[in-house]
Amino acid sequence: MSQTLGRTRLAYSRTWHLLDISSDPRPLGRLATSIAQTLMGKNKPIYDPSTDCGDYVVAIGAHDILTTGKKRYQKKYYTHNTRPGSLKQMSMDAMMGKWGGGEVLRKAVRGMLPKNRLRDKRLDRLKVFEGNSHPYGRNLVRFAGRKVGSGGGMGMGEIVEATTGGMERMKIEMAPEKVGTAQAAT
Repeated sequence: MSQTLGRTRLAYSRTWHLLDISSDPRPLGRLATSIAQTLMGKNKPIYDPSTDCGDYVVAIGAHDILTTGKKRYQKKYYTHNTRPGSLKQMSMDAMMGKWGGGEVLRKAVRGMLPKNRLRDKRLDRLKVFEGNSHPYGRNLVRFAGRKVGSGGGMGMGEIVEATTGGMERMKIEMAPEKVGTAQAAT
């Protein structure tokens, strides 16, 4: 059997996934796990731990990260620059106030990625935004697990909510495809 079966250029192509954190009921750890798996490419049949075959993830609404219990006030993040007496700590609430929820999500995903030379490259494909606007509206292929765009597996004439580069959500109506032969000009 060939070792290169299924390893086509199409299989290695990267897709863009949109994740709306404000409407997702999962807590921070569950979100970070699913994002890390998408960044690694574990959902693809060609997954290999030593190759970088993951997808892009655009996370919007990071200001509404859900945490359980008292983690928001009791969890501490530590930094140290190797000099004596330089250990600094910051609570999750203070970090969200200073740098926003995107940094908290980025640190959670970073902790769930494998600790190897690919971690920073994978983490660069995570794009986190505090609000609902982002500049990657044209690149998006999946929104909430469903394909966006023409021929995306949704019924014709169905209204699909897709987040675009603007602040508000737009409803895009899928135009029915033209069936039949081209009309001859007379």
